Amino acid sequence: MIARTITVHASMHGTGEARATISAGDILAQGNHWLRVTRKHRCGEGLPIQSNRPAFRILVSICFLFVVTFAAGQTSPSTAGKSVQSATAPLANTPSPGVSNYVGAETCKTCHEEIYNAWEKTPHWKTTLNTKGGPSKQGCEGCHGPGADHVAGGGDKTKIFVFEGKSRQETSARCLSCHGEAHEQSHFAQSAHSSSDVGCLDCHSPHHAKEKEFLLAQGQPQLCYGCHTSAKADFAKPYHHRVNEGLVQCVDCHNPHGTGTVRQLRSLPSGDFVCYKCHVDKQGPFVYEHVPVKTEGCSSCHSPHGSTNPRLLNVSLVNLLCLQCHTFSSQLTAGGPIGPAHNQSAKYQACTMCHTQIHGSNFSSVFFK
Repeated sequence: MIARTITVHASMHGTGEARATISAGDILAQGNHWLRVTRKHRCGEGLPIQSNRPAFRILVSICFLFVVTFAAGQTSPSTAGKSVQSATAPLANTPSPGVSNYVGAETCKTCHEEIYNAWEKTPHWKTTLNTKGGPSKQGCEGCHGPGADHVAGGGDKTKIFVFEGKSRQETSARCLSCHGEAHEQSHFAQSAHSSSDVGCLDCHSPHHAKEKEFLLAQGQPQLCYGCHTSAKADFAKPYHHRVNEGLVQCVDCHNPHGTGTVRQLRSLPSGDFVCYKCHVDKQGPFVYEHVPVKTEGCSSCHSPHGSTNPRLLNVSLVNLLCLQCHTFSSQLTAGGPIGPAHNQSAKYQACTMCHTQIHGSNFSSVFFK
């Protein structure tokens, strides 16, 4: 006996499934229609009709069922495609396990509002707009790491990176993970500060900076004076570069994050000393160079921070300064700088009264003009 309803499944080229529900009455009605058409045709030819056999009715019904199944297989691919897309959509929208560990800076604000309000006024706030780096480079979690476990633990500090109590190497490594590739900080690992166990947070304060541009914990030069007490004494001398007056800063000459030169001094793109950034008339090149200027640098004659002598000279008398290199006998100095042509005991004028172009000259080998 034929069932009241028959459900037909047809595979849609492996991409979906079409479903057709056909009642037994529909199949029988269609079968009877075919029988009437067949009887009329066969009667016209004088052939016998055997339509009263149940087997024939079942055979006709099976044939019709096959036709319906084939038709269901031609269901529009777009319908199947939509079903596939709806099945795969949740997988595409599901975040990766690493991303789901980040909660965003606004979540941090709910507990740390005071710190957040100070932090959003600093350059670090711009990290919240960093769409290329992803959540690991954005906001609070860019420094402190993913905060989902910290939040779930009710503020458990062991579930997040807390700078307090960490070594300077650990905290500096966190900062350098973003800033380490910048030109200014690229030599920090080889710098005098790093080798002296000075870390980023000794000079910088990301949350409570007193100097906003570089997030300094204290303004210059007082920040530098905290360690460099001898430099503080030099700048208090009668003749000094005007650092205390605010016209020159320590970082104009030094890179606190390290350089390839001694004393973390900056240099010009040409490779010359940083002094020439201001004293351009002394740079040259000259036809007749004063050798110590190019080999030993400005500090062979001058004290750059401050001095008790005019022109920041290392000694009070210019003649004594020159005689440190220029002796009376060129033989005794193995071909070194020649000595003065006149008796210094009888001449008390400064050497630079005649040798005016002592830093270099284009006209005189003895720097007269």
